[in-house]
Amino acid sequence: MNKIKFITILVVATLLFSIISQNIDDETSSHVLKKDDVILAFGDSITYGYGVPSAFSYPSQLQMKTGLHVINAGVSGEESSEGLLRLPALLKQKPKLVILCHGGNDILRQRSHVKLKNNLLAMIKLIKNSGADVLLVGVPDFGIFGFKTAKLYSEVANETGVVFEEDILSVIESDRRFKSDNIHPNKIGYEMMADAFIERLAIE
Repeated sequence: MNKIKFITILVVATLLFSIISQNIDDETSSHVLKKDDVILAFGDSITYGYGVPSAFSYPSQLQMKTGLHVINAGVSGEESSEGLLRLPALLKQKPKLVILCHGGNDILRQRSHVKLKNNLLAMIKLIKNSGADVLLVGVPDFGIFGFKTAKLYSEVANETGVVFEEDILSVIESDRRFKSDNIHPNKIGYEMMADAFIERLAIE
């Protein structure tokens, strides 16, 4: 094989790989929703919107910005084991998408990361079995060296193939300008969450 032919084959192969990779990334980076679809925002106090009036919670801002019906199913102080028990009843409302932002209280209270991961995996299985899609939100590990998304969230995303928003909470938690206290976002922080999730949506 001469050098020119080899280079040509290499270039074509590289282009094909790039196209295939882009298509895969497109398929896993967004959810297609119609205007009558329902989103279930499921989680703890950060989903509930602790620290701001209800109109400024991320589910409310997401609904306002998209025109979609967003159910705020956040419960302050809830741990993942409690959320796992609460989830099945909510799935009876037949959401098209569940935004799963859970585990912060487990991490703050130093519960087992193994149990938290297993609870998240179980939640995702329930959601998928209901026919809904999942947008998993990474929660920071609140350590002495700053806020970085706990590793278990990327593991869960990789094992389940769900769309994963890894960074937004870590960005908010790392900047006092976006928080109402040491943990919870303020109006700006919750709006940042809504905007980050919108980037993962395609609305018909």
